Amino acid sequence: MSKQSVDAVVQALKSRALRVTPQRYAVYANLLSRTDHPTVEQLLNDLNRDFPISSQATVYSSLQALREAGLVREVLLEEGVSRYDANVDPHHHFRCQQCGAIEDVAWDTFQALDLSRLRPGLQPQAYEVTVYGVCDRCHN
Repeated sequence: MSKQSVDAVVQALKSRALRVTPQRYAVYANLLSRTDHPTVEQLLNDLNRDFPISSQATVYSSLQALREAGLVREVLLEEGVSRYDANVDPHHHFRCQQCGAIEDVAWDTFQALDLSRLRPGLQPQAYEVTVYGVCDRCHN
């Protein structure tokens, strides 16, 4: 990782009043470097390959702090599995039903939903669309 990238990660953490610990830094830098929306287990495997002092509890607590600070979002695309994404800008997802790959879909891909048509009493705050299908790697 370049000095500029290291500085950007440190600055992002500090700008959200997060203490820059080696573990928190490693979790956030790892998430910034990928687009596959990893699970905690996938993050842990990656981190222990490069930084063999991470525990599952440390990864969970780092993710919680990053999520609360608005630097990471939790993505729930399948029952009982939390995935994490450092792309916190509004976007949708595509999930391949064969290989399980998850891909970001630009927010403006779809027309905005008319949330005013929900039944009275519901107060929508946000939404995202998940498209399920087969990716080009599995289709060919």
